[in-house]
Amino acid sequence: MNSKDKAIKVTWLSIIGNLFLALVKGITGYFGNSYALIADAVESTTDIVSSFLVLIGLRYSTRPPDEDHPYGHGKAEPLITFMVVAFLIFSAIGIAWQAVINIQTPHELPETYTIYVLIGVVVIKEVFFRIVSKTGEETKSTAVKGDAWHHRSDAITSAAALIGIGVAVFMGKGYESADDWAALLASVFILYNSFLIFRPALGEIMDEHTHHDLIEEIRKSASEVNGVINTEKCFIRKSGLNHHVDLHLTVNGQITVQEGHDIAHKVQEKIMQDIPGIAGVLIHVEPDTF
Repeated sequence: MNSKDKAIKVTWLSIIGNLFLALVKGITGYFGNSYALIADAVESTTDIVSSFLVLIGLRYSTRPPDEDHPYGHGKAEPLITFMVVAFLIFSAIGIAWQAVINIQTPHELPETYTIYVLIGVVVIKEVFFRIVSKTGEETKSTAVKGDAWHHRSDAITSAAALIGIGVAVFMGKGYESADDWAALLASVFILYNSFLIFRPALGEIMDEHTHHDLIEEIRKSASEVNGVINTEKCFIRKSGLNHHVDLHLTVNGQITVQEGHDIAHKVQEKIMQDIPGIAGVLIHVEPDTF
């Protein structure tokens, strides 16, 4: 299974899982008198929307290059990630706003069974985070990594809700607002996670130099081609699930232009064969002056 198919498959898993958990948390929170659980359900609902955005982004960003987009459509992926971050921020602000209102408004204690539901939710969301995060690392997809952090943020909000509901239930009368304070705390964690998702996507848009390990792989692959004396500059731009490489080679200055051209082509072919996810290699040949 290629990177695109892996990313799409795990994104559908996120959508189905979040839909199920949003229903469970929303219904349990409503009948169990827990705003923290309802807030958690709201966050899961926004996760569904953001996962659909990730799905759209993956399908668009993996389109092949065309006349107007010679480097492909990969930059659409971090743009989708920015939209995912926006959903997280808005949901965090909404949860915090309602929590403050609820803290100031007297209400009933949460039901005890909401605790058991939340324990299950925390476990499920952490498992989802690990599955989606692993796929994000394998595919090098910022959008999928962002989707993974949605699961982690959901696990955090559920854990916060669990603590708040636990305090309210076991401490009893006078601690009803512990549930709402938990929701407020959860909104802070969501904002923090938003930054963690936003930062690498911004780096991708700005072509930030963060591909040190990949550069070493490229240099090693190039050096194995007969005729390559050394590699100099190596710049990498990430575009969606793929990378574009600019590489300077040093070859014998006494060989012909044709021979230098042939070496460059062999290096290009070898790098793209050895390293998955390299969409193109632009090579500049430098003569060895010593």
